Amino acid sequence: MGFQRTNDIVDEALEVFQRSCRSSMGIAGDVMVALFTADGDLVNAAAGTYLHAIIQPIIVKFIRKHYARNPGIAEGDIWCANDALYGGIHNPDVVCLVPIFHEGMLIAWAGAANHTTETGAIEPGGMPVSASSRFEEGLNLPPVKIGQGGEIREDWLEVFGAYGIRAPQMVVTDLKARATAADRVRTRIVELADKEGRDWVVGLMRKMMLVAEEGARRRIASWPDGKFRCVTFSDALGTQQGLVRSAYLTLEKTGDRLLFDFTGTSPENTSSYHAHVQSTVGHVANYVYSNVFYDLPISSATFAPMDFKIPRGTVLNPDDRAATSNAVMVCTGVMSATPNVFAKLMFSSQEDWRRVVASASNAGNAMVIAGLSQWGLPFADMIAYSINTEGQGGRPTMNGMDSFGFPWCPFGRAPDVELMENEFPILIPISQHWPDSCGHGKHRGGVGTVQVWVAHQAPMVFFMAIADNSKIQTPQPLFGGYAPCTVPGLSVRSADFVRRLPETGVGMDFRTLVDQANVPGQWVNEFNGRVVRPYGEGDVITFGFSAGGAGYGDPLEADPEAVTEDIRQGKVSAETAARVYRVAYDAERQLPLLEETERLRQQERRSRLSRGRPYAEFAAEWAGLKPSDEILVNYGSWPEAKALQPVIRM
Repeated sequence: MGFQRTNDIVDEALEVFQRSCRSSMGIAGDVMVALFTADGDLVNAAAGTYLHAIIQPIIVKFIRKHYARNPGIAEGDIWCANDALYGGIHNPDVVCLVPIFHEGMLIAWAGAANHTTETGAIEPGGMPVSASSRFEEGLNLPPVKIGQGGEIREDWLEVFGAYGIRAPQMVVTDLKARATAADRVRTRIVELADKEGRDWVVGLMRKMMLVAEEGARRRIASWPDGKFRCVTFSDALGTQQGLVRSAYLTLEKTGDRLLFDFTGTSPENTSSYHAHVQSTVGHVANYVYSNVFYDLPISSATFAPMDFKIPRGTVLNPDDRAATSNAVMVCTGVMSATPNVFAKLMFSSQEDWRRVVASASNAGNAMVIAGLSQWGLPFADMIAYSINTEGQGGRPTMNGMDSFGFPWCPFGRAPDVELMENEFPILIPISQHWPDSCGHGKHRGGVGTVQVWVAHQAPMVFFMAIADNSKIQTPQPLFGGYAPCTVPGLSVRSADFVRRLPETGVGMDFRTLVDQANVPGQWVNEFNGRVVRPYGEGDVITFGFSAGGAGYGDPLEADPEAVTEDIRQGKVSAETAARVYRVAYDAERQLPLLEETERLRQQERRSRLSRGRPYAEFAAEWAGLKPSDEILVNYGSWPEAKALQPVIRM
């Protein structure tokens, strides 16, 4: 009952938070509200995103250790931080923390964090793809006291407005929203202490942590001991294309403990695609809290049985001067490897095998637009739609959920198209599921979505894309499934889209639109990650893609009726059904031909056997292969991925 009362408190504050935010990510739910003990240990939280479950205790403990005497910790204080060197994820993620006093005694802390829209970096949107060190990323704020007596100081509001000058109204409003949400938790905890007693509240928090740790250890102990590996790759660091081993994860389970060993991950580089260690652990937590410990409190105690080995000098543990604004992008490797190793570990469990899930898309194709809006206001924002409609991975008994959400923010929600058009100078004539974007399998991953963004009601809109996955996809499928498709960077210049729309009769179907290229203008197909550039009114700024989830199991075992239903709904094409699933399909009656399907599948199985080779023979040949040197510039040595030279930053 006490656990539920803390749930109610943080859930209420989360609702206040989202309703108070101004930025797209805040409104969409990329937020977290948390309750901590007086010492700074996380007791419970509401999400949003679980990333901040790991980082906020570090910041609270830093404040307690270094600032207890000067400037002191007092009732009514408001603290703030975003610097990854002090426990953050990356500098767009800003956290506000307030101490909770009861009758003069510090009994707890409350925190609220979300992704802000602007940091004053060298590119708009807070995640500059061209930054080569932390000195080009804008605001990096260590833990500081920005408010007293329950009120944010005006000088600090001016600081945030200055760093958020591309979108000051968004940055300042989000800052106030964080403080408001944290204070709502403080208010309710004080009320609970008045009613039940201070010792009752403190004891409840202690009991919740004990139960969380016991539950975590008991679940871990129920799985078999062993080592489970997954290696993931990315195809770019910012706009510099090339192979990167973004995560080499070995999960070792012994008794009731887990060791996450990232030895073998590519070395650090000069891009902004790095994550400090707590950010790496945070991306593990995002999956663990969603799937493994879904029924336990979001608590520091659940991580007590876990150890991490993250070698220094890698993209997941770089030098202090490294740029980390795109930590969440390099951590797509961590996000994709974690469900894979847990799937192998948990599948043999009679209780947990149904919770196995292939990796979500984890694409994070973050589209940023900036400029002056149709209302004459400066703006710079990461549009939440394309990243909040990614596909979930396939599961042991069913397909992944279509356009389920944002893997970094499992409870995020995509904004209505009409709200986006009202807020920003863009028109969105197409918004629909993206056919064949999923990883195929016995149970396919969920499909993503595609939109068309047209510059509208403004003479110019600036655009950049923080993305990769145009050449390879990071997620690894499970047990014979397929990875999701890659993502192109499409735009159309000189389109004059709105004026020409009636005369061209452009169809509102994505595949028809692309196959026939029936939008007039200069079509551009480039790498998905793109530096900031201007687009004129009427141009198709981009096709906003969200990718699909990875597949689970052999596509030849997929139910032909289910595949046919996917064809009818436009989620899988008839061509893919024939080539991948080997499903024979009567297009006129929209029915599967079961006998012909079985014949085609048996034929493919025999073909597989004829193509098969002894493992030793395959391994010997595979070990002798090597990619060209030009795409290994950031990989490290081949194949070990060790550093070849030091990285110098000024």
